[in-house]
Amino acid sequence: MKQFLMVMLALSITLIAGCGKSVPTDTVESLVASPERLKELRAQCKADHAKVGDAVCAAVSEATRRRFMSGGKSPYANDPVPTPTATPPARAKSEPS
Repeated sequence: MKQFLMVMLALSITLIAGCGKSVPTDTVESLVASPERLKELRAQCKADHAKVGDAVCAAVSEATRRRFMSGGKSPYANDPVPTPTATPPARAKSEPS
């Protein structure tokens, strides 16, 4: 009987520990597809990173990076690059005699 109670206690502790934190449901791909959810989680990570958790904030960061660096056309791609002007070489300073 005593062994049975010990096994039940161990099983109960294991079940309770298993109910702790669940795997985040927001994946990087789902956040890339849902900009409103991404914006909401980005604000939560900024406000309280410890409460939201490292895994979720890492997914938010990666989704933000993917959206920013996506294969779409950049609005800056056609800006002309100014031609550098030739600058005269710097003169060597002469030492006082």
